[in-house]
Amino acid sequence: MKKLVSILALAAALSFNAPAQSILGSLGGLLGGNGDTGSTLTNVLGSLAGVVYSAPVSLNGTYTYNGIAISATSSEGGVLSNLAGTAVTAGIESKADEYLAKVGIVPGAMSFTFNAEDNSFTLNALGINLPGTYKVGDGEKTVTLTFGKTMQYFCMTGVLESDLKGAKMLFPANKAMAFIKKIVGKIGEKSSEVASIAKLADGYDNYKIGFKLAK
Repeated sequence: MKKLVSILALAAALSFNAPAQSILGSLGGLLGGNGDTGSTLTNVLGSLAGVVYSAPVSLNGTYTYNGIAISATSSEGGVLSNLAGTAVTAGIESKADEYLAKVGIVPGAMSFTFNAEDNSFTLNALGINLPGTYKVGDGEKTVTLTFGKTMQYFCMTGVLESDLKGAKMLFPANKAMAFIKKIVGKIGEKSSEVASIAKLADGYDNYKIGFKLAK
């Protein structure tokens, strides 16, 4: 009973500006952070806290690719922002990472370097440099990436989110998939694995695909 009261108190604290790391650490301890249940729930809540405390992301410097990010809405129209929903999207992300690993796209294999002075960026994907320009909007919560001639001036606009580990760039699924296919083609790999990623979100509407980035 004491644990339940403490958990509810911590949940209430999330509605205020209590430090996310402190809340999660306490909750992990209450639930047995060394056990699977405590660790899993702490990680899930960590993802949620990253959304709750999402702040504008200042794109400047180098950000390293740290995995696929997914944002989805259920077929019934409810945003997957609860514990069960976060677990679902985490499962889709894990499977997508597995597919991309087969073509060499793993954490650390890509990086974005942004230059705020002239709004230029360079994507380095497995040793291939792909330059372009970027534009942020809506209080640094959206970003438009426009690649250069080597990517046939491919352009996509998405949202920027901060989280506990860095940042996320999330784009409409059709644009994100087109981008991933182009990257896979540039590094000389087949796109059969990439096509499987789109099928992972069957049953969800308005889903976005993007990248977890660590600075």
